[in-house]
Amino acid sequence: MTAHTVLLLALIFVPMLIEASIAARNERGQRARGGVEPPGDVYGIMRVAYPVAFTAMVAEGAWDAAHAWLSTGLAVFVVAKMLKWWAIAALGPAWTFRVIVRPGVPLVASGPYRFLRHPNYVAVAGELLGVALMSGARVFGPLMTLMFWGLMLKRIAVEDRALELARHESQGAGTSFPDL
Repeated sequence: MTAHTVLLLALIFVPMLIEASIAARNERGQRARGGVEPPGDVYGIMRVAYPVAFTAMVAEGAWDAAHAWLSTGLAVFVVAKMLKWWAIAALGPAWTFRVIVRPGVPLVASGPYRFLRHPNYVAVAGELLGVALMSGARVFGPLMTLMFWGLMLKRIAVEDRALELARHESQGAGTSFPDL
């Protein structure tokens, strides 16, 4: 394994492990405060697909790094991480890997949420693009990015429905999730 590959894996997976720790702590807190996870989420697939996507791109790049755009990819990745951490900071203890909503709690409208409805997902797309560029993954880069984008679109639909229902419930209309 080359030094470039090791550094790239560390750049990807060290922040990912930190994010996983924060998400797990916040998930416990959200549930303790009455948070509910709606049905129909694709989290089970995403939790495997996310690290696999990056690993596949890095493996392709380790095999043939001739097409890597290291500087451009690093810039895209860093900007994406900055956006993600801005979203994490704006959501505070409500940021999780899972969709967990608390009925009656207003939507966050600060930080990047002033400009984007789903900045975390924009950031994830940027992370994938950045790693594809850094690794030179001409096959797995587009393939994994498109695959994960499809999962994120399903996730966004579940999240939007859950947030709308939670908003509706806060107006006194009930407290359970119908079949989403």
